[in-house]
Amino acid sequence: MAESRTGRTRRSRLPEVRGPVLVVGGAGFVGSHFVERVLAESLPVEVVDDLSTGSLANLAEARAMGGELRFHHLDAESIEFGELVGLRRPDVIVHLAALHPGATTLRESLQALNVTVSVLEAARHHGVRKVVTFLPASLVYGEVEARRLPVKEGYDTAPAGVPQLVAKSIREALGVYREVHAVEFTSLIGGNVYGLRQRPEDGVVAAFASAVIRRQDPEIFGTGKQTRDFVYIDDAVDALFRALTRGDGLDINVGTGRQTTVEEVWKRLAAGTERRAVKSERRAGELQRISLSPIRAKIQLGWQPWTSLEDGLKVYRNLFLRMPSEMRD
Repeated sequence: MAESRTGRTRRSRLPEVRGPVLVVGGAGFVGSHFVERVLAESLPVEVVDDLSTGSLANLAEARAMGGELRFHHLDAESIEFGELVGLRRPDVIVHLAALHPGATTLRESLQALNVTVSVLEAARHHGVRKVVTFLPASLVYGEVEARRLPVKEGYDTAPAGVPQLVAKSIREALGVYREVHAVEFTSLIGGNVYGLRQRPEDGVVAAFASAVIRRQDPEIFGTGKQTRDFVYIDDAVDALFRALTRGDGLDINVGTGRQTTVEEVWKRLAAGTERRAVKSERRAGELQRISLSPIRAKIQLGWQPWTSLEDGLKVYRNLFLRMPSEMRD
């Protein structure tokens, strides 16, 4: 078993997990943490990343762990990617290069769909048993009525933009490949995942932490009363690992079921510092509230969140304490 950065022990290895596991986007935030988890379970890992948003530095801890880890600097849309899948014959492809929370442009959205189809085609051609994806709840569900929260899987709403349309198309593509080509899938729908290595543009916690480290006052867009469902990275990785062998053919939320305001997160994170958040105008299209029902995850994956927001934010506060005192004023 591996110990998380919060000092708590992760759950023991699940039965029937086979390797190798191929991780597309494995040099990114979620991907690099997931690679560490798979290596900790003594399974071989093949990482594919074009390093457009990921970084080799994110894999430093994974490389130091030993184990069977191979890195391939490849575009998952390329012919070489399909050849790699045929050569390595992974049992499961974990596709973490679909849509990231900050994906807003037409180019990013269309590329996400193209990459997903490329992954599914490679899986079909080379007999990969399963593809696991991880999509942001903000793009899957959009704005949800308060009475429907925490939102359950199956909630359907008309896409409010191209990224939401692409998120829906990705989930439908997974279903088509399952029914027509017998490529199994599990589609995880994540809340606001946070933790070390996250880029500031991809999460509000990372943006706040970056501001403290840079001795800047962060922006809070809107009133700060907008809510999010914050999930610590180790918990999200645990759900991903469980999805390797469970949850076949399902969309499954990865969330706590609890709403926390952005303003409250800032107050907790910045406690003990002299930084002050600056309120700015609300961004167009920004969600006002979201929380995810974890019931299906508990039933189908045997998963539930086990890191409190307080414990998760301690990782950042401990980082701040290691900073020179002149940088904390």
